Amino acid sequence: MRVHIVDPSAYTPPYDHALCSALAAAGADVELYTSRFAYGAVAPPVGYARHELFYRAARFAPGSRARRLVKLAEHVPDMLSYRRAARAADVVHFQWLPVPQLDGRLLPAARSPGGGRPLVLTAHDILPREPRPGQREAQRRLYGRFDAVVVHSERGRERLTRELGVQESCVHVIPHGAFPHLAEGPAAPPPFQTERPVVLFFGLLRPYKGIDVLLEAWRGIENAELWIAGMPRMDISALPSAPANVRFDARFIDGSELRAYFRRADLVVLPYREADQSGVLFTALAFGKPLLVSDVGGLGEIAATGAARTVPAGDVAALHDALKELLGDPAALATMAESARAAAAGAYAWEGIAARTLALYESLLGENRGR
Repeated sequence: MRVHIVDPSAYTPPYDHALCSALAAAGADVELYTSRFAYGAVAPPVGYARHELFYRAARFAPGSRARRLVKLAEHVPDMLSYRRAARAADVVHFQWLPVPQLDGRLLPAARSPGGGRPLVLTAHDILPREPRPGQREAQRRLYGRFDAVVVHSERGRERLTRELGVQESCVHVIPHGAFPHLAEGPAAPPPFQTERPVVLFFGLLRPYKGIDVLLEAWRGIENAELWIAGMPRMDISALPSAPANVRFDARFIDGSELRAYFRRADLVVLPYREADQSGVLFTALAFGKPLLVSDVGGLGEIAATGAARTVPAGDVAALHDALKELLGDPAALATMAESARAAAAGAYAWEGIAARTLALYESLLGENRGR
């Protein structure tokens, strides 16, 4: 089976790599169509081919206005180039579509009366969290162009079917996987020196992630350190003042430095106001780290494995109490860490995810052949 995985803006290189590698290991002929990752190196392909087809002239600084303008200018011709390349695929599986207002008209041909290649979309975000004008409605229409939409949680399925009216038979729950390749290899020296327990907030710093809630909840916790590490996508100067036992590292972090952060952490916290799923969560599972997460989207479903505790989103008092309780109970953290390792090797291992994904592709191809 010839499978194309398509992530034009390279939004999720770890996910793309893990999915492509797992599908290839399961016997598929896999090609990834994406763009150069602007922030650093990506994992070399294992068993699949990687094509940087999109946005080849966008060499400006990440996040700059010049880069955005060049990408927008390249988007339509690059999507049309990919549409031609898609003729070689049996299945086309998009991970992201960055310009939903246009992309519905730029997709490769889907089903036809004589049978055609199925189009699949993974809804990493059910709807844009920080939408530009017209983007939400365009996203709603876009779902109707696909033969199948993959979501990572039952809550995601519910949102798609009940809130957005996507046909239930088109929505398929396939879990997000842990990222073992991120946990492999040497680590840099610890970013900060401390003998106290470390609570880690990691990833892009964005308003919906509740960093302000976390800082308020941290007040009065003195027996540990809070490390907040990641590239800002917001004005962090507007955040509440941080106590002395909070350390910021406001930049993109990967590779051996990422491993240093996660290996040193005693607890990973995701105080998000909203989310459908989180790559940071599955990075933490790969490192066998206990989690404290808001009960939003699919995050709360991890609690059923024993690897996470949940608190209501935006509840400062509940987050404070949970932090204090867990930091005072090393045995509970150790038990949660064991559950995290088991979850990464079991329900959230890529072998099973690849098998379910290939079964979806086969069912779609069978439907087309039966037309």
